[in-house]
Amino acid sequence: MNLERVAVLGGGPGGLYAARLIKRSHPNAEVTVYEQSPPDQTFGFGVGLASRTQRNLREADPASLEAIVAAAHAHEMSMQVGDQIARLAHGDLLAIARTTLLAVLQQQAQNAGVQIHFGERREASELDADLIIAADGINSATRTQMSDTFGPRIDTGAGLYLWCGTDFALPSAIFVPVTTEHGTFVAHAYPYAADRSTFLIETDEETWRRAGFDVSTDRTAPTDSDGFALEYLQDAFADTLQHHRLIGNRTRWTRFRTISCEHWHSGNVVLLGDAAHTAHYSIGSGTKLAMEDAIALDHALTASPNIDDALADYERARRPAVEYLQRIAHRSELWWESFPQRMALPVEQLLIAYMTRAGKVSLNRFHDTAPTLVRKGLASYADVPADAIPDTDITDWTIGQPLDHGDCRFEHRIAPADLRDATTTTVLDIDFDSAWGPEATALVETAPTARTLWLTGPSTRSSLLSRLDFAERLGHHTDAVVVVEAPTSCRADVAAGLASVRMHLAFFRDPATSDADPALSGLRVST
Repeated sequence: MNLERVAVLGGGPGGLYAARLIKRSHPNAEVTVYEQSPPDQTFGFGVGLASRTQRNLREADPASLEAIVAAAHAHEMSMQVGDQIARLAHGDLLAIARTTLLAVLQQQAQNAGVQIHFGERREASELDADLIIAADGINSATRTQMSDTFGPRIDTGAGLYLWCGTDFALPSAIFVPVTTEHGTFVAHAYPYAADRSTFLIETDEETWRRAGFDVSTDRTAPTDSDGFALEYLQDAFADTLQHHRLIGNRTRWTRFRTISCEHWHSGNVVLLGDAAHTAHYSIGSGTKLAMEDAIALDHALTASPNIDDALADYERARRPAVEYLQRIAHRSELWWESFPQRMALPVEQLLIAYMTRAGKVSLNRFHDTAPTLVRKGLASYADVPADAIPDTDITDWTIGQPLDHGDCRFEHRIAPADLRDATTTTVLDIDFDSAWGPEATALVETAPTARTLWLTGPSTRSSLLSRLDFAERLGHHTDAVVVVEAPTSCRADVAAGLASVRMHLAFFRDPATSDADPALSGLRVST
């Protein structure tokens, strides 16, 4: 394909990276980035780059990745609840200051021959170009102006969060809750330079209102930071902050907006990054998604004979991965919104729940990467010494552990088939997308009094994950044994759900699965 002129609206990481890649693959094209802000003006603090993102960037453009890594800050990860702390060795986690990342990508784009115009706000309709890439962010003017074509949808979360920073490097990335007189706040924090850390804090609406943040938010101008909130949270997280200050940068409470679009392109205009889609920050950054969009777009432009085919191929190839990430990000968002109910778990078990919360990481995979930590968590789950846990077959071992619940004892975690038909069992058909929506809330509040609550529903994996979330929620409101039906193909999800205390027992719809496992034969239930 012969590209003569390419215009990029937005000089964020996604736009700059797309411009560089396209200029490299189409060296005769004139590639221009239009950024409305000055080159050194940005909002935010650090940007995290997970190992998989680094691999994708290295394959696409080793030079850019090397420049980013050279300016980045490596760190590990931990979780702390009270005096308990669990550390997860993870040597390939990197973070970089957003200002530094932009400077690196600006230089890399210019090295490739890209022209960058700062302080220029342009619209797609006024540009004469073969291709217009709208990388103009979550508040994309292009998406808004062409909403009839792109068909955007915006879903707003229930929780509230704010971004701030601090003037020292935390020892590692950390997830840490703090409970004040008004409720619980959870920090997601990580170092991104030798003297800086990102500090994101979230809470529920009731806590937010009790603390007076509804008032302080209303009083904070859009270009200012909420000083009242920063001072309050600085005191609340004083231990984690080691008594350093919190730094604001247009820091104010907001709700996360998940953006999706029916179409990502129209004519020669294509959306990229946050302009096209967002995914909750607890799964991955918008920077990661935008830069990976840029890689896919460049591939399509290189392989396709014309713009129409290229943009269709880009969307067809990239959309499934984005939508998958949005689905698991939504589960993660709901998990964090309900985090306070899990704070009684031992911290290693809580970290298992965190890592497996969205169905992206299996218990076996987590065990392979952090065996000592997982064994401690499983020891808490089964009430056994850590050295009693085998090195292999973690899924089967987890399902095979006995359960004492009230005056009942189960020799393993597969419910007997006849328990479903017992007079003391109530069967609930769970067929909703979210365990935290109005329908689920109504069912929790009106759940029948029964010795056993048996959850059934569609056999898809997505439906099972929703049942597991609902089972966990139900378990906090009842003393019943909670059983979750699962397809036999989802044993790994069941094991993770058990270890995370999302339910008490499972029942696999294909009884041969249970009978085929000698470890689970000879079920006995005693009362």
